[in-house]
Amino acid sequence: MNADQSDVAPNAAPLRSVHTTSFARLLAETGASVLVSTYQAGKLIILRNDRGVLNTHFRNFQKPMGVAAAGGRLAVGTQTEIAEFHNVPAVCTRLDGTGPSRHDACYLPRTTHTTGDVQIHEMAWIEGELWFVNTAFSCLCARSDVNSFDLRWRPPFIDKLTPEDCCHLNGVAVREGRAAYVTALGATNTAAGWRANKRDGGVLVDVGSNEVVVRGLAMPHSPRWHGDQLWLLESGDGSLGRVDLQTGRYEAIARLPGFTRGLAFLGRVALVGLSQVRESAIFSGIPLVDRLAERSCGVWAVDIETGETLGFVRFKDAVQEICAVEALAGVRYPDLINDDVEVIGRSYVLSDDALALAPEGMRSGR
Repeated sequence: MNADQSDVAPNAAPLRSVHTTSFARLLAETGASVLVSTYQAGKLIILRNDRGVLNTHFRNFQKPMGVAAAGGRLAVGTQTEIAEFHNVPAVCTRLDGTGPSRHDACYLPRTTHTTGDVQIHEMAWIEGELWFVNTAFSCLCARSDVNSFDLRWRPPFIDKLTPEDCCHLNGVAVREGRAAYVTALGATNTAAGWRANKRDGGVLVDVGSNEVVVRGLAMPHSPRWHGDQLWLLESGDGSLGRVDLQTGRYEAIARLPGFTRGLAFLGRVALVGLSQVRESAIFSGIPLVDRLAERSCGVWAVDIETGETLGFVRFKDAVQEICAVEALAGVRYPDLINDDVEVIGRSYVLSDDALALAPEGMRSGR
């Protein structure tokens, strides 16, 4: 166990985790790190290999949910806003004091956009725009410079724009640079209508054709296009599987010990978020609860060819639910600074023309 708890309040529940040595080794072998959001605990968690031990690094946010990373940019959707961070590598040398820095990326805040409480779920950059699943309004939206959000698409069974969480739209798969598939917990058009049939009312919808591709799913989440195949999580069954687009069938390749939500890939390895899920009306009557009396919270690494579990990190105590899992390929030991006034206040990102006018001692690159 190696948890960085530097930003934890003294009286807060402990942020503890246990992990297999294979999970840390996997990150080392792939040269990657992993971001995990937990709105329930109010944390963005950075999983990093630290000399053979998994380091779990926590940053505070107000109910973080969706996470998107691309090209040195990182966006985090929270209760009422989207915060965007950019990697500023020059700051890495200031994070470890003297000696060579372990860090190879440092994300600093650049912009914040207020959306209102729209229950942001998954996010992705699409054709230069930051899109997100607007669960409250049952639609796909893009971040706006003027409005709370700009509508981009809504399911064919949704006939109005109202914050009633009618179908619990939650996941979006990007294929060839476009939003291609979404998941919803029900093809319903009334306020919280999905709750009446959560055991097998879930659907996968083709965004381009507006057709429902798969029906009968138990609370599906996190559709992904990877390796020329469509993957998703049937969360209500605690499974990871593939979708046959010709037959409209979902085939589970692995059933895991928790509510599966949040999915990323590193080659043939799937990183799957697991939540304990509370004993409540929302999660009662689903196959997972029937199958497992006790459930785990964490991130599981699964071989997508065999369905074998390759390793895991399990969270304990304060962290009980996971929302998003995002892999940072090629970034081994990142940090994200969102509340350090000293670092943020004395870090300046300038254009090349402006940087040329700065004294030599201040030039450390972009």
